[in-house]
Amino acid sequence: MRKLILATLAATTAAVAVPATAQDAGPFTGPRAGVILGYDALRPGDTQDSMIRGDQGSDGFLYGGDIGYDVAFNNLVVGAEAEITGSTGKVTNDPRDPNDFGFGRVKAGRDLYVGGRIGFIAAPTTLIYGKVGYTNARLDLTRDDATTVTGRNFNLDGFRVGAGVEQSLTPNTYAKLEYRYSNYSDAKLKYPNGASTGTFGVDTDRHQVAAGVGFRF
Repeated sequence: MRKLILATLAATTAAVAVPATAQDAGPFTGPRAGVILGYDALRPGDTQDSMIRGDQGSDGFLYGGDIGYDVAFNNLVVGAEAEITGSTGKVTNDPRDPNDFGFGRVKAGRDLYVGGRIGFIAAPTTLIYGKVGYTNARLDLTRDDATTVTGRNFNLDGFRVGAGVEQSLTPNTYAKLEYRYSNYSDAKLKYPNGASTGTFGVDTDRHQVAAGVGFRF
């Protein structure tokens, strides 16, 4: 999967570097920036080796923003993009239960993503695309045993794939809707003093349905 991500990013970068004379003028070419809102769900993976317990899930409201650059060649569009999002999703535990490792709350923190997308223009103002890239997410942990409250977090590394449709509203504005699936397989536990553990394996899934609106420059 990592080789696929790197190959996609390399192809995207090469396409973006093509001189403007090779670009097809249209609503899906050039730099863009937008906002993202939607549904966010964290779930244990198939191995149940997760920061979220097997009988629980974290559901919340997704919010954030993204930037990107697209190049159109006739009916084909390739682009690079990056985003930062947050989520209201959280799981509340009993800190006295040893199965919860003493943490009273596990909350979805910031999520960073960088990747590429490729699509085809299905109609003059409609783009259908797929995407793939790297994601780094954070889970914020809080312990509350009625006498102490401490904070620390897990940093998770993984990949994201997705598909969506983008509609050009005007020559400079657009709206999009997409589904994204992420899987996190590596994690580090970071402490309040900045220290961290080594990398260890996890299996955490993330499902998101996101709507966005944006502006092309």
